[in-house]
Amino acid sequence: MKTDSGDSTGSHPASLTPSGAFEAAAAGTERTHLPAAPQGKYLAILTVGALGIVFGDIGTSPLYALRECFTGHHPIPPSPTNVLGILSLIFWALVLTISVKYLGFVLRADNRGEGGILALMALLRPPSTTGASRHVVLVALGLFGAALLYGDSIITPAITVLSAVEGLEIVTPAFKPFIQPIVVVILIVLFLIQKKGTAGVGAVFGPVMVLWFVVLAVLGLVHIFDAPRVLAAVNPMYGVRFFTENGLIGFLLLGSVFLAVTGGEALYADMGHFGPKPIRVGWFLFVLPSLLLNYFGQGALLLVNPAAASNPLFELAPKWGLLPLVILATAASVIASQAVISGAFSLTRQAIHLGYMPRLRIDHTSEKEIGQIYLPSINWVLAVACIWLVLSFRTSGALAAAYGVAVTTTMGITTVLLYVYARETWKVSRVVALPVAIVFLVVDLAFFGANIVKIGSGGWVPLAMALFVYTVMTTWKKGRIILAERLREASLPVDVFLQDVEKRSPTRVRGTAVFMDRTPEGIPPPLLHNLKHNKILHERIVFLTVITDEVPRLKEKERTRSEFLGPGFWRVTLHYGFMENPDVPRALRKLRLDNKGFDQMDTTYFLGRETLIASQRPGMALWREHVFAWMARSEGRATAFFNIPPGRVVELGLQVEL
Repeated sequence: MKTDSGDSTGSHPASLTPSGAFEAAAAGTERTHLPAAPQGKYLAILTVGALGIVFGDIGTSPLYALRECFTGHHPIPPSPTNVLGILSLIFWALVLTISVKYLGFVLRADNRGEGGILALMALLRPPSTTGASRHVVLVALGLFGAALLYGDSIITPAITVLSAVEGLEIVTPAFKPFIQPIVVVILIVLFLIQKKGTAGVGAVFGPVMVLWFVVLAVLGLVHIFDAPRVLAAVNPMYGVRFFTENGLIGFLLLGSVFLAVTGGEALYADMGHFGPKPIRVGWFLFVLPSLLLNYFGQGALLLVNPAAASNPLFELAPKWGLLPLVILATAASVIASQAVISGAFSLTRQAIHLGYMPRLRIDHTSEKEIGQIYLPSINWVLAVACIWLVLSFRTSGALAAAYGVAVTTTMGITTVLLYVYARETWKVSRVVALPVAIVFLVVDLAFFGANIVKIGSGGWVPLAMALFVYTVMTTWKKGRIILAERLREASLPVDVFLQDVEKRSPTRVRGTAVFMDRTPEGIPPPLLHNLKHNKILHERIVFLTVITDEVPRLKEKERTRSEFLGPGFWRVTLHYGFMENPDVPRALRKLRLDNKGFDQMDTTYFLGRETLIASQRPGMALWREHVFAWMARSEGRATAFFNIPPGRVVELGLQVEL
């Protein structure tokens, strides 16, 4: 006999991810209703907030993108042909990579409103007998792409704030010794205010970014009138001619051109904070026009005054406006850091709920937008790493060599995953999907090839961090699978246990005992330990498993599944999306078993507290077992994660050999 019961919950989940989760992901929007797209005043508010959160990274690229093309690791003279060629490449990079690829295609591959490479990975269909190995490869690519974004999350704040504060040297060289201390102080303040949440931060940052984009547009437009021929750079033939005339150097300069489109992947990861519509409105009506006007204005300035290549953005300003521009640029660079920090928060939450990271504290900072969150531990890890980069690399020019390697790799992986998703879920024919994917992939691989040569000059930093995060995620996922197998081995089949209970007739006491079980099968070891030592059973026993489906949210009627096992024994499974908070007591209050509900004062929760012991048994390398055991000891307590009252919990210690 089976019964179902709905449940109303908050927002985050945990536990194992069975094959049913993939079926849920494949079901698309059939299982929940997405909220209506924002309109009117609320759309305007979200769009301004998105300007401060989502577009901060790409919006500050004019600080260093064009400058690095002429003064970076592969400098070329700012001749008219070179200026028009590079401007043409920047223009078409923004159009193809951001406007067409991300805004036109990638943002449509949302997982119930959530974006980012992990959300896209979760949308892929389950492996079949013939496609299991391919699915493993795709999941590995998705995980590594996600890990690479953490590298971007530490480099972006460092390089953008450094680039802006270095403008003080133009005002007066006396500021030079104070550049790094000022940057460190700014970064500390930035990470301190993260606990206010992206809603509060966006309310402050949004108007500042509106002013920033207006200033970019005005400064650029004024100088375009000085050399209107700069507009000819929209012709892609200038970009082609640039490659033919500069050969290998021209190709390597794509690494600097790519600086103009960094922020595209963070834009996708931050989609859950505001939704796709405010992002599209903000980009096409405000951000893109402002960026293009400024880049072409910088180009016009170089056509008139090639010596301005050392810092073309600040050279756009009149002398009286230089200091205000430096201050505004510094504020904008702080805001730029917000985009990748928010993206790192979203990415980490998804990884936790999909079973790739241990439980961490997650604070929700908005009552309206469920995607707006704050993770204290991730926040301060990023803060320490950013400050270390500033003190190690010292200048934004040195950091530019480390910038781009991680993002170009992630962008290429996103293209591959998007192609598979379009073929399998959107049912786009190969004749249509393959040429489009090839165009995007050629652009991605060109940027990747130009950036990969930076490894020796600092590009190893994001790659090393990505390798570390990837190892953590795969070790945690594999360790959870092994732990579930070991616990399953230690459990008894249900029918054998029930027969033994009927034969021995142990003492039954009043109340309900809820045994949290990692796997929805067999008898959980904590019950066997409790029976062995206490010689009693409660009159009603529930084996409870919390499962995270690979979708952000579920409808209430699909939340709970219950199954009658025998007199006084039930198995209950609670399903949550990876953007929801599990609230076990609240779910049980909605449930009736044997026509009786759950009195929380008469309910005791039994949890297993496993002590993990590394061993030579098949599964993982010994060092990874030690890492997994350490992470398990450091993991947040299940009572807080599942919202279980601590006073109603009994923990039973178990030793498990991995």
